[in-house]
Amino acid sequence: MTGTFSDHLPRLLDDVDASMVEIRHDLHAHPELAFQERRTTQVVRDRLVELGWELASCPTETGAVAVLRGAKSGRRVMIRADIDGLPVAEENQISFASVNDGVMHACGHDVHTAGLLGIADVLSRRQAELAGEFTLLFQPAEEALGGAMAMINGGVLTDNPVDVVIGAHVSSLAPLGFVGTKPGVMMSEAASLSIHIKGKGGHGAMASVEGNVILAVSHLAPRLGEVVDGLSFEGTNCACSAGVINAGTAMNVVPRHAVLRGTLRTFTAGQHVEALERLRALMDEVEAMFVVACSLDLTDLAPAVVNNVDVYEQVMKSATKVVGASGVMTIPPFTPSDDVSEFMNRVPGCYMFIGGANDDGSSGMHHSPDFQVQDGACRILAGVLVQSAVDLAQL
Repeated sequence: MTGTFSDHLPRLLDDVDASMVEIRHDLHAHPELAFQERRTTQVVRDRLVELGWELASCPTETGAVAVLRGAKSGRRVMIRADIDGLPVAEENQISFASVNDGVMHACGHDVHTAGLLGIADVLSRRQAELAGEFTLLFQPAEEALGGAMAMINGGVLTDNPVDVVIGAHVSSLAPLGFVGTKPGVMMSEAASLSIHIKGKGGHGAMASVEGNVILAVSHLAPRLGEVVDGLSFEGTNCACSAGVINAGTAMNVVPRHAVLRGTLRTFTAGQHVEALERLRALMDEVEAMFVVACSLDLTDLAPAVVNNVDVYEQVMKSATKVVGASGVMTIPPFTPSDDVSEFMNRVPGCYMFIGGANDDGSSGMHHSPDFQVQDGACRILAGVLVQSAVDLAQL
């Protein structure tokens, strides 16, 4: 077959588009939480085998790793997708809405997974003409910020060494046909906060300020944003907020223990240190005001996503082949995080955003019950990533 890979890519994407959408709908209807993605894993592995890919050893119980070698020598490129859903109850009235109560693909990982399987289909069709080696990595537990390190600690990069890693995240905030990325720091580092507050408790009919953990946690939660006031990176503000508050067992009992769980998003090590110093000062203030004891645990840490400049430049060129120059943009950094950073801290890489917003503006925010993106995002995500992978493998 004459012509370049990019010449034939539109037809190849036409050939695999229907299967990508079918898989996306199936995965969206059957979302699974972090490290519980057993059905998803089976769907992925069965499809890879059907397409002729070699399944490699996967160090986690869920997820998958597969390898395909081109006919000519070249670089080893890993393409990564995350596969888990979120503990969110879907409110969308669509034919493929989640059938799993309280679990939803509210961040587009169904698109990522289906898109990567579409890439597997495209590459298998062109294997005899490709240079390099391609590793597809389907990662569990991105939302728990633990899946990447579980795979790395299990030896996935040792057993499957690669030269470059790329990936993409669909966005409900950008239109179909948009591709955005940037060199250097693109997404924040993340830390999960658990603040435990302990007091003397007592009878609700004789409650006071002293030792009252309900009043203490109610005072602390709305002030978390203060710990990142004035902290920004390239025009994007850092973030700190509460997501969960647990306290109490009865309406007439002041409990002795309250827990606030939230997130801290910063872009540099200095900002992280400063924000924690401010947080501890705020906790000291709460302790003095309410005569309680506060302690802080940091968990689920993920470093910032940092794009390699050389890989970024090639990805920009590759993306332009797929969506045209008008669709490719250099964007500011984002406060959401992604543990793809763990791979990119060890292997040069580039991560990007792919637009998928509904044309009528009904897409909803990421992690919300009405989150939606278009099926067409699968095609663009697959096209941009596979073109980038083929180009990077030839360098």
